[in-house]
Order: sequence, then structure tokens, then C-alpha cells
Amino acid sequence: MTSLDGTDRDRLEQVMGELRRGAVAVIGDMLVASAETVQPERFASLHARGDTLLVLTGRRASMLKLRAYDGDIARMALPQDRRLVAALADPAGDLDTPMKGPFETLRADDRPWDVDVSRLAVRVCKVARLLPAAILAPLRRREHPAGMIHAVEGALTTALDARSLRLERFSDAHVPLSLAEDARVFGFRPSDGGPDHFAIMVGDPPRSEPVLVRAHSECYTGDQLGSLKCDCGPQLRAALAQIAANGSGVLLYLAQEGRGIGMANKLRAYALQDQGFDTVDANHRLGFEDDERDFKVAALMLESLGFGAVEVMTNNPRKTDAFERNGIRVARRVPLAVGRTEQNDAYLATKAARSGHLL
Repeated sequence: MTSLDGTDRDRLEQVMGELRRGAVAVIGDMLVASAETVQPERFASLHARGDTLLVLTGRRASMLKLRAYDGDIARMALPQDRRLVAALADPAGDLDTPMKGPFETLRADDRPWDVDVSRLAVRVCKVARLLPAAILAPLRRREHPAGMIHAVEGALTTALDARSLRLERFSDAHVPLSLAEDARVFGFRPSDGGPDHFAIMVGDPPRSEPVLVRAHSECYTGDQLGSLKCDCGPQLRAALAQIAANGSGVLLYLAQEGRGIGMANKLRAYALQDQGFDTVDANHRLGFEDDERDFKVAALMLESLGFGAVEVMTNNPRKTDAFERNGIRVARRVPLAVGRTEQNDAYLATKAARSGHLL
């Protein structure tokens, strides 16, 4: 396993910051920008180089009827029109302008030297919670651009590698809750530079037997705004109430909004659902997989708290599988079927039919 040091994390955070603000960073020997945020003058400069690529995920390419010869990504020559590039990256206007081509994507043996960094650039866009579409241009011989963040491919890959992920438990405090007065909240900071995660422990669960657990991905719209489009808010409250009634347990509150795509992209997915696409197809049109979450962090939180076995409250078999893969024994699955509304009925049906949820 490759070790993760502060330099790797720092470089990843710096590159993500540059892409989010519309600037250009250097990864390996390539100039890299986000197709979503790149500023007009920087776009023009990149396009003028003449050998610049637009890289999309295989999912997004499929929706655009483009061949993804590289499997999970598709590379193509960067179009001159910045608005067209934005439309290729963002599916918001797909129904208005369904025909965007024709375009030719590069085959696997075309410029094979930039496939890995192209794939890495898209991964960085995802982690930065941007649309997964990147612009890349090779550095010219002896070119050393000043004023740009430079990152080695290996350092970013190591920082993004889930196997290297570590958590720092930075604080905890007693926080009486309306549904569980005997609650203590623990804060965890991940080594990959991502947002903090929190664990709510009710009572003092014995470490020698399976603990009742809910791994709950944050949902700002459902948990805090009371959105009727999902069942997240009711699941959060029902899980806390059930843990309190049990006398003890743990609720893991994971910073993985929108199944790991982030709040901005979740809003985009909601807009696509308003156009008639279901939740899975909306994610695919955006260029994401059905579920971009990694539950390794949940296992690490439990290990830090001293638990090795769980009774997990979930309707999603993938969660039980994820716990087992990451060294946490699942004694049993506890159903949590609450929160069905007229507005989310189709959403829940899709989760059952296409994502295997047991509802």
C-alpha cells in the first residue's frame, strides 16, 4: 500500500481549488482545466494550442452517442465554441439540442501517453464536486508555466486511492437530541482533504457484540429542508428514534451528498428528473455512475469507535456488502422503510427496480 503524506493531500486540494475557480493546473506534463468552470480567456488560450482534448466519462459519452474507446472515459478534440463544450459537459439542454455532433473520439491507441492523466483529471473533477469533464493540453518541450499549481500524477493518484484513506478523530461532545437525549457526537477528518464526517453514538453500546448502526449520507434538501422528493429526512429521524428505543447504537452521518456527486450536481440531477429522467438515468446523463459513494469511511469510523460487527439499518444491500468488504461483520440487516410520499413514489420505485433496494 502506498503511504499518503501531507504533500499528496496538499497537491490534491490545490488542484481541486484551481479547477473550481476556473483556472488551469498542471498534472504531470498536461495542462488541465474543468470544462464546467474554465474562464473564457483560459479556454481560448488552451484551444489555441491546437492539440487540446475534451475528456468526458464513458457514461456521458454514451448519452451523447459517442464511442468511449478508453472504456470509462472518451477523449475528443476540443471544440472551438466554449458554449458547445459546456453543452457537451452539462446535460441540462440535451432535450433542446439533442444533436451536437458529429464528433470523433480518440481510439485507445491514439495518443496513449495521455490516457492515464485524462482519466485522473476526470477523477479530480468528480472529487471537486464539478461536472466530470476536463480539458487537457500537453505541455510543450521545455515549457514550465509559472504561477500554476504543479502536481505529479502519482501524488494525486495516491491521495485519491481509497486504500490509503485514514481518519483523524478530532473532537467529541455530548449533544442531547430531541430523539435521543443520551447522544454524543464525534467528528472525523479524512486524510484525502474531503469534508468532515460525524458519528452520533447513543448510550454506551457494548463493543463485544454487534452494534445497531445506520450509515446515513447527508441530504441537505431532505434532512434539513424537508424535501418530499426523497425519503432521507424520514429515514434519518426514524433511525435515531429506533436507536434510542434500542437503548444504544450509532448513526454515521457521512458527507456524501447526492450519492457522492455533491449538492450542485444533485440539483442538476433533480432538474433532469423534472424533464422525465429517473434518478439513475439523471446521474448517467451527468456523467456519473449510479452511486459514487465509498463506504470505507463508515468502516473506519466504526473501527475508531471500537466496533467490529453491526446490525445495519438499510434497504440497500450494497451497504451491507461494503461493510463486509471493509472488515466490518454484518450480523443482520434491519429494514428502514419510511418516508414514502406521492412526490417520491417513482424515485423509490426506481431505487428498487434499478439499484436493488429492498423496499
